[in-house]
Amino acid sequence: MSKGRSVDEHRAEAPKSLTLAVLTVSDTRTTATDASGALIVELAETAGHRVIARAITPDEPEAVRAFITARVGEHPAQPAVDAVLVTGGTGISPRDQTYETVSALLTKPLPGYGELFRMLSYEQIGPACMLSRAVGGLMDRTVILVMPGSRAAVELAMTKIILPELPHLVREARKG
Repeated sequence: MSKGRSVDEHRAEAPKSLTLAVLTVSDTRTTATDASGALIVELAETAGHRVIARAITPDEPEAVRAFITARVGEHPAQPAVDAVLVTGGTGISPRDQTYETVSALLTKPLPGYGELFRMLSYEQIGPACMLSRAVGGLMDRTVILVMPGSRAAVELAMTKIILPELPHLVREARKG
């Protein structure tokens, strides 16, 4: 931020409506049972954003990577988005590979996102919050934010962190 400019001024200059992609990473969920992905879409659209892509992929690195990279960069295969919001695959079981997959794609990690999520999560679930590997950052100039797969975790991340700050993040990421 430039000297003398407040966060509030930057937020006021941020875009009001963003274009988003939503990805659920799960080996078991379907469109009918994906309550977390549905909640992301509902909350984002209620806040005035447009979700132009939504998918469910198995917890396989290539599937996750393909969805994200198709929407990011100068020549995306699909319409470019301002941000990709991902839910699921953040735990510590052997099948949970979202953290490693997304971390490898980030050109600018935002460690504060995961730290803030775990701090707020601690208030709800106590020390079990350490099992969450929420991660976020930029891939080129696109914001990528990953949250756990539970509906409660999505509600926490979306209402307390992502929706209040996402327009500002996108503004900063897109600066020339």
